[in-house]
Amino acid sequence: MWTFLGNLYPLRAVRTVHAHCDIPCGIYDPEQARIEAESCLNIIQKYHDSDDELFRDRCNFIKEERAELAKNHISVLWTDWYKPEKMGAEMHQVFKQAVVCCSSVKRSNDEGNARELLDLVNQIDEFWKKNNGPAETRLAGRPG
Repeated sequence: MWTFLGNLYPLRAVRTVHAHCDIPCGIYDPEQARIEAESCLNIIQKYHDSDDELFRDRCNFIKEERAELAKNHISVLWTDWYKPEKMGAEMHQVFKQAVVCCSSVKRSNDEGNARELLDLVNQIDEFWKKNNGPAETRLAGRPG
């Protein structure tokens, strides 16, 4: 493929590009993880409030999906936006705990795990705001 493109554009200069992720979209926001974590907590509460086994099965299924989405959003923030050399290493453990906590939320219906996940997402959000996250990653004019 590269040879084919090289033949099509023989005079085009080759330049090296650097991106921090696969597609350098620049949109990193803990808000997505928060929405998923809040959904997990609400679903767990609905699970405990119901005696309908089919409804409870559905709650488990949806909660597991939401926890996996939260885990993905946190992982993207951790691996693509968070840079310890730029911002210090103090948040590394919080990101790690949050990812592990997502797994705990997936495999249980313990409200305590869901609340812990929300607390960790809030810590990530505070860190993100202190380190210019909204200015770097949100479109101009969007509230931060």
